Amino acid sequence: MWEPPEYADPSSFTEHEVTVGAVAGTLTLPVGAGPRPGVVLLAGGGPQDRDETTGPNKPLKDLAWGLASRGAAVVRFDKRAGAPTMAEEYVPDAHAAVRLLATRPEVDRVFLAGHSMGGKVAPRVAAAEPVAGMVLLAADAQPMHEAAVRVARHLDSFGALPDGFLDTIVRQATLVGGPDLKPSTPAADLLFGFPASYWLDLRDYDPVATAAALDVPMLILQGGRDYQVTVDEDLARWRAGLAHRADVDIRVHDACDHLFFPGTEPSRPEQYTHPQHVDEAVVDDIATWLK
Repeated sequence: MWEPPEYADPSSFTEHEVTVGAVAGTLTLPVGAGPRPGVVLLAGGGPQDRDETTGPNKPLKDLAWGLASRGAAVVRFDKRAGAPTMAEEYVPDAHAAVRLLATRPEVDRVFLAGHSMGGKVAPRVAAAEPVAGMVLLAADAQPMHEAAVRVARHLDSFGALPDGFLDTIVRQATLVGGPDLKPSTPAADLLFGFPASYWLDLRDYDPVATAAALDVPMLILQGGRDYQVTVDEDLARWRAGLAHRADVDIRVHDACDHLFFPGTEPSRPEQYTHPQHVDEAVVDDIATWLK
């Protein structure tokens, strides 16, 4: 069972069920009149609930409770399932969440905070719905079909994949990234079973270039132990594409993994089977930057 992190103070906020676009969500609202910043949390890729539940862990709930304890209003929501593109999977409900916070009398500015694919899509959301800034947590910038092969090779190196699975990933990624991908290509032949429309949409989207064109400040956070979104393959792209921006703050938390859980051992998937929490230093970084 999930238990609150020590850095969260449940007596300092209330939580309310809300409807966010086409999905259900939670508004975490600090006690008091404000004014205060508002934050919309965007979960990572694949089927995700509003808390980004992973085993006994709920990293987005950690963030929501930690930030609310530090004075920010937060909305998080369940991702809609079965969307044909990443844009349709995230953008309409994210826009609804931004508007929900913007109508709150105690909220004077609204930020996006996206984790993993939620960070990748955040610039796309902000391009069509004005926000005060963005927090990108382990936001992937390497094309996802290339990253899938890199991660699969990493997992296969210590026997974490069934026999033949790596070959399947390589074959599917080659099709996704090549000239033979068509709208009619069966989803069963593609990575993760996503439809061809999903991959074609992703191929046309450059998150770094989209972010660079936005006139909003950004905080980019990365875990040093993260093997899914990495300093070398992903953060390097953000650094290069935003190097000209004085309003972009990039910080690496060396001890953190992909979910920003702190540790000392190399990160592996099985580590998520025991209870952990987002590093308090990450929550503090975000809360301080919001102010």
